[in-house]
Amino acid sequence: MIGYGYSGMPTSGMADSAFLDGLVERGHRVFELAFTRGFPWNERRCARFGRAAADRGIGLSVHAPYFAVLTVADEDRAKQCRGALEHTLKLGAELGARIVVAHLGPRRDEDPELLLDRMGEHLGWIGSKVAGLGVSLGLETTGRVSHMGSLGDIALLSAEFPFVRPVVDWAHVHAISRGGLMSAGDFSAVFGFLRDNFPAWKVDPLHTQFSDVLYGDMGEIRHLPYGEGTLRVEPLVRAAREAGMRMTVISESRDMRSHEAICSEIAVALVASAPAASDGRPVASGAVEFPVAPRVRETADGFTLAGYRHRLRLSNLDKEFFPDGYTKGDLISYYASVAPVLLPHLEDRAIVMSRYPDGAEGGSFYEKQAPGHQPDWMPLAPLGSSSKGGAIEYVTAMDAESLMWLANMGCIEVHPWLSRLRHIESEDFAVFDLDPAEGAAWEQVVSVAKLLGVALDRLGLRGYPKTSGSRGIHVYVPLEPRHTYGRVRRFVERVGQLLATANPEGVTMDRHIPNRKGKVFVDSGQNRAGATIASVYSVRPRPGAPVSIPVRWEELGQVTPEDFTIATVWDRISRHGDLFAPVLEGGQVLDHAEKALGIDG
Repeated sequence: MIGYGYSGMPTSGMADSAFLDGLVERGHRVFELAFTRGFPWNERRCARFGRAAADRGIGLSVHAPYFAVLTVADEDRAKQCRGALEHTLKLGAELGARIVVAHLGPRRDEDPELLLDRMGEHLGWIGSKVAGLGVSLGLETTGRVSHMGSLGDIALLSAEFPFVRPVVDWAHVHAISRGGLMSAGDFSAVFGFLRDNFPAWKVDPLHTQFSDVLYGDMGEIRHLPYGEGTLRVEPLVRAAREAGMRMTVISESRDMRSHEAICSEIAVALVASAPAASDGRPVASGAVEFPVAPRVRETADGFTLAGYRHRLRLSNLDKEFFPDGYTKGDLISYYASVAPVLLPHLEDRAIVMSRYPDGAEGGSFYEKQAPGHQPDWMPLAPLGSSSKGGAIEYVTAMDAESLMWLANMGCIEVHPWLSRLRHIESEDFAVFDLDPAEGAAWEQVVSVAKLLGVALDRLGLRGYPKTSGSRGIHVYVPLEPRHTYGRVRRFVERVGQLLATANPEGVTMDRHIPNRKGKVFVDSGQNRAGATIASVYSVRPRPGAPVSIPVRWEELGQVTPEDFTIATVWDRISRHGDLFAPVLEGGQVLDHAEKALGIDG
């Protein structure tokens, strides 16, 4: 839950292995390389150290040079600062670091809105150079009133730039608030602000720095040896535990004695704040460290979820749901943890339940009608059905508890409609389902997806691929919700036919299954009212509990569906956030593409 380490450089003359082994022996799980004066290491040196750290389970971060700030107006100086931050981020990628820490810079009595605009220009330039690295730029809270760097400033910049996230220097917050971090409640208030103003993935884990501090009317004066000031780490640990906040704590103290004193106090506080038996048991089996760890209290007929707004009864948590040992409780914990990035894709959508009551290897069935014993707080979506002669009441998912209820019902997969309830006849996106038939290899699916990407680009459309979580690839084309299902299906059919014409040996539109052997079937039939497809971030009922995950076009030949499971997706989400977020923005129409394809309106 809390990883501790300190900021510095490896001991001169000591082998990396010996230095890192020493960190492990002292209980340090993270280390921040202080490139604060410049760049002592090149790419090769960083890569070598990064591999050695990864082998020992030590997470790395980097502090960028102090001179590389974002408020600079002089263009020559600004170019130097931008270049230094770009270079630090690239070194961070070689190290396998998740985050590079940087200061925003001094105000110089300039208008804050002007400074924010200037910083945005600098960040836009940097972002264009580091897209896809998987390393975030962590903007550090300031400790001086003369500098930019309030959490409000950082929240505004982070909202505009996906690669920007907050770094909380607790000494700085303590100094700028003139000693405002004295109790667990004070730290909890900061956590509350972070959760209200940043996407969950940007604060999981929350990167923080810690040291004791001497402060005055203008903020921080200097670091103090731990214990000489008024800032203590024990209430921080207690608040993080109570908030369920995963966190990295980097000591920025100036001496090893302070580093070790902070580490020791964290260890003691973690033991003291561990959940008591009266707090119930974990939902998960312990096989995976989930970002969110829901707990339950045992009752006469199962378990009751603890600590959530809605009351929810869960059952059979220890039942094996996947052949490699993951349990139903693990599935529930996965959906609780992935909720922040999944729920926006389910908002205002009817959901078809794909139920596996006995797990991935047991029997399954689709269930459209809500069963009747769903929680009374769960909104239902009544939609007319000609086959039923009336309305079907579909379930919806508006919060983490809804997802946990679905998982408790054995819904390994989540299948939402392709249109939202407020415009039920119009799709929000076109779906190209690239389904490999018997005898077709993954490499063929990748090849067809890349060909599709070229076709969409030529048509002036943006597409976003995701692994299906099984053997295929889904490509979503976000749309303005004014395209009927029939219109979208005709578009997908025509593009699929072009792909089959361009590659008749590898692509087929033939709906007769025996004729598809060895080819990739482009299934346009997913684009019809009532049809559903496994959502992004949905688990699939296969060994290893794979997850349907967004990928960048340039990654398609580098990843496989097996790379992303309920155990392995967290680092990726933490680094990249929701790569499918642009699908939610819509903004595209098919008119030009239809004209180019010869489709009559």
